[in-house]
Amino acid sequence: MRLTRRLMLGAPALLAAPARAQAWPTRPVTVLVPNPPGGGTDFAARLYAEPLSQALGQPVVIENRPGANGNIAITAAVRAAPDGYTLLLQYSGYHAGNPALMRNLPWDPVRDLTLVGLATIAPHVILVPASLPVASLVDFIAYARARPGRLNYASSGNGSIQHIAGVLFSRAIGVPMVHVPYRGAAPALQDIAGGRVEMFITTPSSAIGLIQAGQVRALAMASAERSPGLPEVPTTTEAGLPGFTVDAWFAFAAPAAVPPQIRERLNRELGRLAESPAIRRRAEEGGAVTRAMTLEQLDAMARREVEALGQVIRDANITLEQ
Repeated sequence: MRLTRRLMLGAPALLAAPARAQAWPTRPVTVLVPNPPGGGTDFAARLYAEPLSQALGQPVVIENRPGANGNIAITAAVRAAPDGYTLLLQYSGYHAGNPALMRNLPWDPVRDLTLVGLATIAPHVILVPASLPVASLVDFIAYARARPGRLNYASSGNGSIQHIAGVLFSRAIGVPMVHVPYRGAAPALQDIAGGRVEMFITTPSSAIGLIQAGQVRALAMASAERSPGLPEVPTTTEAGLPGFTVDAWFAFAAPAAVPPQIRERLNRELGRLAESPAIRRRAEEGGAVTRAMTLEQLDAMARREVEALGQVIRDANITLEQ
């Protein structure tokens, strides 16, 4: 009788825990973005903000916290309460690159973060100023070879995927180029449009407006297939540099200790949105693609990227000081 009474007394508490998890969210959810407005990370976050808000029944607030190669926002996210009210729009360059670039990093991509849903995958595009006297990728390679060490390429920061892409491009064509890092894609795009740097390899979502306005010239998509958002731009293979591919993924992440019910709910909602025609169309217009991925697929993708990108950084001796 005493045992039965204890079980009965404990029953409300046992029932309350799942109820509380199912009630999430009951207040606004903040998504930290580790870049300024205008780049591919910000594009991915805002692509989902309103439809995710409708799905969850609570506002989804985008908060841009750029700086320190993404670490300001990422560190804030991993230190946030794991209650589902603080998420991160994580960029593969930070997720996989920073651990190989930085000593004493205050977060670990596997231990401290868990991906909950893929936002976009973005193949990169090779951009030059419209004022540069080249009409194709072959023209630009010849132009660079005639000026070894005199051309600049932009990136959104030391150690970013754009930085790594520039190093690999320079090696692929056998010509030294000068790296010019910026604090995010937006200021780099301003300078490529203004002709102050000669090349920028970045995501189409951040540059498509400038491309369409004729302020920058897209020479090639660094991917195996043409971009739905820029169907007239050839792939690097078509343009004369076979095998040169660069892409990035952007994914929603949460502190690793977030309750499984919340992680599963977010994965379910984000996967449904990724497959929706409206979001897919908007992503393609921005030069990106969307895809639903399970939690297991996300984990596997992130681990592969940490290993592969880390190896490239080590092999090329890329540092934050370059």
